[in-house]
Amino acid sequence: MRDHPLATDAVVAFGALVAMVVGSFANPHGVHGPTFGTRTPETFSLVLMVLGAAALVQRRRRPRVVLAVAIGLSLLELTTGEPRAPVAMCTVIALYTLASRTDRPTTWRVGLLTMAGLTGVAMLAGPLPWYAQENIGIFAWTGMAAAAGDAVRSRRAFVDAIRERAERAERTREEEARRRVAEERLRIARDLHDVVAHHIALVNVQAGVAAHVMDKRPDQAKEALAHVRDASRSALNELRATVGLLRQSGDPEAPTEPAPGLAVLDDLVGTFRNAGLPVKVMLELGRDRDPLPAAVDLAAYRVIQEALTNVRKHAGSGASAEVSVVRVGGSVEVTVLDDGGAPAGGAPDPGGGHGLLGMRERAVALNGSCFAGPRFGGGYRVHAILPVS
Repeated sequence: MRDHPLATDAVVAFGALVAMVVGSFANPHGVHGPTFGTRTPETFSLVLMVLGAAALVQRRRRPRVVLAVAIGLSLLELTTGEPRAPVAMCTVIALYTLASRTDRPTTWRVGLLTMAGLTGVAMLAGPLPWYAQENIGIFAWTGMAAAAGDAVRSRRAFVDAIRERAERAERTREEEARRRVAEERLRIARDLHDVVAHHIALVNVQAGVAAHVMDKRPDQAKEALAHVRDASRSALNELRATVGLLRQSGDPEAPTEPAPGLAVLDDLVGTFRNAGLPVKVMLELGRDRDPLPAAVDLAAYRVIQEALTNVRKHAGSGASAEVSVVRVGGSVEVTVLDDGGAPAGGAPDPGGGHGLLGMRERAVALNGSCFAGPRFGGGYRVHAILPVS
């Protein structure tokens, strides 16, 4: 029916024609009640019924035109037909179609005009008394047609609204899923960068030290190689844990080890001190205050890790760093300073990595901020503000 609406309307029109022709042989005013076959419709009435049924074929394509044609044919039958044939059935179907495909104000206006016009003509110009049941029937049938069409239109609009909301909800879920995937990919990339950049930088430094003192001071070279082994083992363990989470098909289980935080800051600083970078630490979080949320604790740790890694990679020889973590009001301020050291020999490291971007993303994710830039007189400064709540 949806694929062939014109054929469907043709079937409806043929059914209406059959009903009108059959009804025209019925006489509601028989001696002993309604009778069938006791009267015969006029040829003009048959022509009007055929024309009305033919107009109904186009009822959904041109509802207003079809309704106007049906009303005109019905008025002709009401004023000339004797006995009267049920040509008004075409008007009932056309009015229902118009009401189901337009808005409510139009349905009210057109419906009332149709009801009043046909009923008034039937009462005043027809051969029957004004109070005849056929006249009241015209009023009732046209009114029910308008009401039924409006109800169908409202139901159709309700179903369309539900379908549209469902589609919009589905689009929203898909967009939310894509957003969560993008955020998770960004988080994984940021964590991998922090882990790999930190440990590989230490491995690079210690390997260079070992190569430099291998011949003259084998004990110091052995110590540097031990640091290389420890840093590489730590990097492999963290990479193995991250990859293990990615390979899980279901929801990841709770980690068996806590996420790194300020509680293990001394261990982190110790790795840089072993690599030859003097680091001073000042930690003031307040003993009587609540512990930091896990997300803030991890972000502060990663900011310090990345900042010290950049100092070790980009600062000159003899550089030193200072780390300060202070809780001020409802936020934690993390500051990492370095003095730049002596100019490094050879070509400087061009940088261009994602470390600074990762620090800013971590701070912004917590509704905080992160600033990184050169200091007056030399060196570099990283300052992050991380809200606690």
